[in-house]
Amino acid sequence: MKKILAVIAASLYLMSPTANAQTITGAGATFPFPIYSKWSEAYKEKTDIQLNYQSIGSSGGIRQIKSATVDFGATDAPLKGDELATNGLVQFPTVLGGVVPIINVEGIKPGELQLTGDVLAKIFVGHIVNWNDRRIQELNPKAKLPDAAITIVHRADGSGTTFIFTDYLSEVSAVWKEEVGKGAAVKWPATSSVGGKGNEGVAANVARVKNSIGYVEYAYAKKNKMTHTKLQNRDGRYVDPDDATFSAAAAGADWFSTPGMGISLVNQKGAQSWPITGATFILMYREPKNTKNSQETIKFFDWAFVNGGKMAADLDYVPLPRAVTDRIRSDVWTQIKK
Repeated sequence: MKKILAVIAASLYLMSPTANAQTITGAGATFPFPIYSKWSEAYKEKTDIQLNYQSIGSSGGIRQIKSATVDFGATDAPLKGDELATNGLVQFPTVLGGVVPIINVEGIKPGELQLTGDVLAKIFVGHIVNWNDRRIQELNPKAKLPDAAITIVHRADGSGTTFIFTDYLSEVSAVWKEEVGKGAAVKWPATSSVGGKGNEGVAANVARVKNSIGYVEYAYAKKNKMTHTKLQNRDGRYVDPDDATFSAAAAGADWFSTPGMGISLVNQKGAQSWPITGATFILMYREPKNTKNSQETIKFFDWAFVNGGKMAADLDYVPLPRAVTDRIRSDVWTQIKK
């Protein structure tokens, strides 16, 4: 019996992520989960250091880092400078991506349906309730839209993806700004609506519910072969989401104009700009309790900045320009106590 118990104990030890390798922990945004998973896998092969990342939503990531239960928090809704200062945190972006409207309407293929920001806002606010509403039909005269009620699918958890999406709707629609506003969690006014946890939950619900519309980070739409819509950008052009249109939206970004680099990239100028573009951010303590893990976290993201660009592009994220990552090294990471 003792021998059996010893074998079981040894097996459990080997299965533990900390048995043979150091583990760094993070939690938060679902937006970057696909690329963090890809980077983690490649980094472990290279260094034998494991990243344990919990995809629990931006609000959860902020709570976890504030309670010091993880080495870093991740959020798509950047904290403001005063909140960073109060909590002794630094913040920096890692990659760029896009939030995209996804639909489940029979006969409509990816990119076939085009919407303006105003019409999109009216759908989500509950002023447009049917797919064959004239305001949608006028934008899509050749589309065969059903006489069917629209079901809204939104995030049920606090979400940076929701923050980016509602930030955009607030920029393009006075009605949305007045009635709902922007935030990681908002009160969804449409009568017919369904909540989903994480980008995964929203994608699953849109796939399940006929005549629905939701919003997810583009990597989830691509991975799950969802039907995205075109959107009219600030220059009046209808564009599809991809790494080129995300890059165009971020082309003129002045990252250090805002404390914590927390700039908004929605509704940017440019003929090719995707209008719902955003960055995802990392939160770390200036004076961490576990300095070893903190420095290993910096090494992980430093490696990702140097080696992870192709992996990011393959998943339709946009790597940060080298000039930005150099400034993160010199101006942000130097604030973290070793």
